Amino acid sequence: MIYILILSLFGFCSMGIDKWKAKHKKYRIPEKTLLLIGVFGGSIGSILGMRFFHHKTLHKKFSLGLPLILFCQLCLIVLYLFFI
Repeated sequence: MIYILILSLFGFCSMGIDKWKAKHKKYRIPEKTLLLIGVFGGSIGSILGMRFFHHKTLHKKFSLGLPLILFCQLCLIVLYLFFI
């Protein structure tokens, strides 16, 4: 649970940092990195950061991809809890 919390916080912050960098024409965080943070457990924070900072909301790989990643993660948790 602590792992998910830390990665979600990291995902939230990374969306905010990338938004700031986009506004100030700085070197950006690669989209692949932002998605991998979600895949490794930070999907909740990344989704919240995406909505809070209004960042990457028009990109289908984020607006559809991150919720899909979260759904798959929740399914894996349910399978683990009920079948293992």
